[in-house]
Amino acid sequence: MKKFVAVFTGTPTSPPRLNWDKLDAATRKTREAAGMKAWGDWMVKHKSSVVEQGGPLGKTTRVSTQGSAEVSNNLAAYVVVQADSKEAAARLFENHPHFTIFPGEAVEIMEILPIPNQ
Repeated sequence: MKKFVAVFTGTPTSPPRLNWDKLDAATRKTREAAGMKAWGDWMVKHKSSVVEQGGPLGKTTRVSTQGSAEVSNNLAAYVVVQADSKEAAARLFENHPHFTIFPGEAVEIMEILPIPNQ
């Protein structure tokens, strides 16, 4: 089986996020609880495919030849899964709570390739 990293994306200015932020506190708390339960159910359903549970991602520091700086991106969380193909890995995330309950935008799947010459 191949391994894939799945990155959950979202931006604070997307329409789903702006609508989420407009919810009153009680409604948002209820949806968060439903979303976390659905996410946990997804993890249980796909436990044979999950290689690394991953988790939410914090603020980003970019390091380059110019030094390091705080930057923004749309990466929100990650998980590592295994599947026979990228298409099979992608199917694992159809209707995922990240974007069906929470205001996330998408899940991007990338194969983890072997290091060349090793």
